[in-house]
Parts: sequence; structure tokens; C-alpha cells
Amino acid sequence: MEKPLVSIIMGVYNAEKTIKRCIDSILNQTYENWEFIICNDGSSDGTLNILNEYQKTDSRIKVISNKSNKKLAVSLNRCLKYAKGKYIARMDADDESLPQRLEVEVDFLERHEQVDLVGCNRIIFDEQGEYGIRKVKEYPTRDILIRDTPFAHPTIMMRKKVYDALGGYRVGHKNMRAEDLDLWIRFFEAGYKGYNIQEVLYRYHESRDDLYKRSVKVAIHTMAAFWYGYRVLNVPFYKRIWVLKPLVAALIPKWIMEKYHRIRLDKV
Repeated sequence: MEKPLVSIIMGVYNAEKTIKRCIDSILNQTYENWEFIICNDGSSDGTLNILNEYQKTDSRIKVISNKSNKKLAVSLNRCLKYAKGKYIARMDADDESLPQRLEVEVDFLERHEQVDLVGCNRIIFDEQGEYGIRKVKEYPTRDILIRDTPFAHPTIMMRKKVYDALGGYRVGHKNMRAEDLDLWIRFFEAGYKGYNIQEVLYRYHESRDDLYKRSVKVAIHTMAAFWYGYRVLNVPFYKRIWVLKPLVAALIPKWIMEKYHRIRLDKV
């Protein structure tokens, strides 16, 4: 079987402490027919120097740069313009893909033409170690969008023709920091189908600082994205109370939310 090209896209901002292990995890993939398109989003630390060194040593790595910090949606759209693969995989700069991730996801999409996007389960870790496994629903549907996200964004692989049909990521204040949620809403609205492999193929970095970034301002933007989804997906009004979930989570003391997220994890 011919091995189709996979385009991995990633936006990076001030990630000099984590970017090496991130890129190394792609270099260590068992599936080798890939290109890694990385957009440096106006980093002010040593990130760009590190990226340029990797680009020199492996022709599959392509580095592009924004002159200033444009945020994730803009950066990913720039990456998509350069992508040549049949499939588009996501990656975040402080995470790691386990060695068989690309191979397993490509194999699934090649064998299941009716599936347009695939994700997977992930290990949650930080500098102190691994905390457990965060699972996603095996068969994600538009109903999940009422109160949660159906896919873990950095774990996904999507058919490029679907990304193109959806127009990539929408840029604007209404979906700031919720570009993935906005994408899933449009994905299901268009009638596409996804699947989550019930295998751990990804290591997701989630520190205490990440939890503290979930402010009321971010919650309001997330609520706006959910409300848009409720309207376009015709969610019954009595179920729309779930729109308050992000705000409630932002108002609860962060140490409580940290414990809540940890106890919900499965053992590694």
C-alpha cells in the first residue's frame, strides 16, 4: 500500500523549553512519510533559532514565521496554505506524539473512508510526571457539543479535503481561544463524521499554569462559541443551560478544578 503524505501543522510561541522534545517525538515516528509545517508566532525567546536548526537537519521540516503574535488560528491557517498532504495532523509545541501515532491514525483513515477525522486518548503530564489518561468518546457526535468538546484538538488527523471544505480555522474575537470548538461545530453542521481511537497515542502537557489561564474572559469567548453551535445545530432551548459551564469552571477556585481534573483521569 502506498503511504500517503501527512502534513503536521503547529503554531509555536515562546516554546524554547519544550519544542525540542516535541519535534523529536515526530522525528521518532514509525510512519515516515510526513512534512512538519511549523509557524513561529512572533516568539521573543530562542524558539526560532531552535526551529531553524531542525529545519537544516531534516528537509521534512518547514518553518514559517509571523512578524508578530497573531494567535493560533492565524498560524494554523498559514500552515494549511503550505500543506501538501492527503491528511492533516495537529500538534502542540509542549506535547509529544507517541511513536506509533501517525501510523495508527493513517491506517485507520485509509481503512475507513466514511470517517473524515480521527483523534485518540492522551496521557496528561507536566514537569512533575504523568497523572493519568484522559479519554474521549469513541463515537463523537454533535450531541456531545452541548456540554463538551468531541475531540482533543492536538491529537487529530483530518482529511485535507475536509479542512479545505470548511475553510480552515475562523479568525475573530468571537472564537478567540475556542478555534477548535468553532471547527467542530462547522464539522458536524456540514455532516462530517469523526472517530476517537481508544488507544493512548499522545502525551498532553497540562500544568497548573495552564489551568490558571482559564479566566472569565476566556470562558466568555468559549460560551459564545458554544452558543453559536447551539443555534446552528438546533439544540433545544432547555439544553442550552450548559452554555454556563465554562463560566462556572472559571469562577471555581483553581485548586479545586485542578483536583477535579486529576481525579477524573484513568490510571496509566
